[in-house]
Amino acid sequence: MASLSKVILVGNLGSDPEMRYTPNGKAVTSFRMATTRRYTTSAGETKEETDWFRVSVWGKQAEQCNQFLSKGRQVYVEGRLHARNWEGQDGQTRTSLEVTAERVLFLGKRTPVSVAEEGELEPEDLPFD
Repeated sequence: MASLSKVILVGNLGSDPEMRYTPNGKAVTSFRMATTRRYTTSAGETKEETDWFRVSVWGKQAEQCNQFLSKGRQVYVEGRLHARNWEGQDGQTRTSLEVTAERVLFLGKRTPVSVAEEGELEPEDLPFD
């Protein structure tokens, strides 16, 4: 039986990207992003719910995200969801869900720009100032 793990998010970066390199030299960039859902209750009250996600991007795409994205930028992320276990300060094991990006689009006032693993991106191609 086949299975699939795919997530599509459109939201804003909650922090500047942080890039590092693995011991074998592969780039990985991480950032937090928020998505907000607005809705109206049956009483007519407008509410907002914000969800936060940790996103990891690898390779050339990671370098481009680190170079051109910043806190507050709107971004489209397509990737796979996975669980990460870690130990909290209280010694308890915790689990968080994270997204490993396979495709990133920088969104802005002009046409979105796709940052593909094999593609090249020049600063003048970006849709924001």
